[in-house]
Amino acid sequence: MKTLLGERPNDRYLRGTLSYEEADGSVVDFDIGIRTRGNFRRQRDVCSFPPLRINFKKSETKDTLFHKQNKLKLVAHCRDNSERYEQNIIKEFLAYRILNTLTDISYRVRLARITYRDSEQKYDDRLRYAFFIEHKKSVSRRVGLPVISTEKIKTSDLEGKYSDLTSLFQFMIGNTDYSPIAGPEGEDCCHNSTLFGQENQPIYSVPYDFDMSGLVDAPYAEPNPRFRIKRVTQRHYRGRCAHINHLPASVQLFQDKRDAIYALFEEQNEMEDSTRKRVTKFIDRFYDVIGNSKKLHREIESQCI
Repeated sequence: MKTLLGERPNDRYLRGTLSYEEADGSVVDFDIGIRTRGNFRRQRDVCSFPPLRINFKKSETKDTLFHKQNKLKLVAHCRDNSERYEQNIIKEFLAYRILNTLTDISYRVRLARITYRDSEQKYDDRLRYAFFIEHKKSVSRRVGLPVISTEKIKTSDLEGKYSDLTSLFQFMIGNTDYSPIAGPEGEDCCHNSTLFGQENQPIYSVPYDFDMSGLVDAPYAEPNPRFRIKRVTQRHYRGRCAHINHLPASVQLFQDKRDAIYALFEEQNEMEDSTRKRVTKFIDRFYDVIGNSKKLHREIESQCI
C-alpha cells in the first residue's frame, strides 16, 4: 500500500492478491498485478486513494466470477473516511447503469464492497465501495464492433442516432468533460470516449468517466470555463446539430425508460436517502426540460454545436 499510494505507479504492476467469497462460503484467490491509472484522480492533491487497474491471470479465472477477464479498471473511493466520496462512487456507478438502460452499446459496471489489506501490515484495513468497469475488448465482443484507434474523427463519421442519444444522456447527467471526436493533445481519440465501428461504417463513440458530472457533483469537480457555466450541476448541451433530427426519437426513448431509470435510484440500497433525494431532484429537472417544448428548444435544440 505504501508503494501504491506513495509512488502511484501507472507503468508497472505491483504483486497482489484478490479474494472473494462464494455463496457456499468457499474463498477464491487470484494472484494479480495492481497499479494506479488515470490522470486527474491519480493526483495526490485530488485523491488520497487513486483509481486502480487489476491484471488477472486468465488461467486462474476460468469458471470463476471473473471468467475470461484480464485487465479491469477499478474506480475507487478517492478519499478515506468520507461518506460523501463513498456516495460519489454509488452515483457514478448509477450514471453507467442509466446508459446501460438506454443502450447496450455502453460500458457495463459491477459494484463491489472491497477490503483493501496491506500485505506488510503497516496500514489498517480499508472497507470501501468501488466498481469494476467492463474492458473495451469485452464491449467489442458483446456488441460485435471492433475498437478503433485514431487521433481524431469528424462529426460526419459518427453514427447519428447513437451520437444524439449519448449527447442527451450527457446533458441529463450534467457532464461536459468529454469529446466524442477528439482526445487531448498527443493522445488517441477520444476524451473520455472509446470508438467502436466497422470499416467504412458509422462510428460509435462510447462515453465513460462521469465523475465530473453534475449527477455525481464531486467536491473537486469544476466546470470548464469555455462553456460559461458556474457549477457542474448547471446543464449545458453539447450535441451536434448534424444529428439534431434524431432528438425526438431520443427524447421518446428517455420518456419510455423513465420508470426504469428512477427505479435504479430506488433499488440502490447503498445510496443514502439524502443522496437519493438530491439525485432524484436533479433528474426531475432534466425531465422537466424534455417534457416542455419551449425549454427543449431553448436548452437543447438551440444549443447544438
